[in-house]
Amino acid sequence: MSTVDGTAAGASSGPLDLAIPAGVRAVVFDVVGTLVEPHPSVAVAYQRAAARHGIEEGVAAIERSFRRAWRRQESIDARAATPHATDRERERERWRAIVADVFAGRPETEMIFADLWDHFGRPTAWRPTHQGLALVRHALGAGLTVALASNFDERLHEIARHVEPLVLVPHVFASSELGWRKPAPEFFRCVEERLGCGPAELLLVGDDPDLDLAAGRRAGWHVRNA
Repeated sequence: MSTVDGTAAGASSGPLDLAIPAGVRAVVFDVVGTLVEPHPSVAVAYQRAAARHGIEEGVAAIERSFRRAWRRQESIDARAATPHATDRERERERWRAIVADVFAGRPETEMIFADLWDHFGRPTAWRPTHQGLALVRHALGAGLTVALASNFDERLHEIARHVEPLVLVPHVFASSELGWRKPAPEFFRCVEERLGCGPAELLLVGDDPDLDLAAGRRAGWHVRNA
């Protein structure tokens, strides 16, 4: 699952399995759960932010609530008049709603949200996954164009300037700037246009079986599980 908690839904097969199909000119990486993960975990970060505002909650309970809240927002986007369309305001509102959901709309929610929005925009909140650096170096070593494409917002740019292996990647595409979230086919069409590649020339490496792998296949891309 490519959520901000970095929990991979599929088992990691390792960078040595990153075979590049014939005709591929560019490798596009999902970010969270594929190349980087939050540190500390999302649940711990939420717990610490809540504690700063006088709310004591267990990590396990927060993790369960977070997953439910995240799925609820995914469902809202899927059922929207224009499914999976997004922008800067929608992404901020999505995370505000998730935080409010996790803490049951308590009066402190807005302050907790502000803390967490700032926290997850800092490079210090992220660390490489165990396979991330090797995956990116493998793609760069093959002489391919390499890009990041994520259901993130513009905060991704600051993170990508400081956190390995993101710093090695020259092209960064955030959903809030593209105007679409995965799994929308428009997300993939936007990336194709910006990289100047056709679907069969692109390989998506991601960890989410639906948002990355199934959606990439529907778009006509090659896909690999991270």
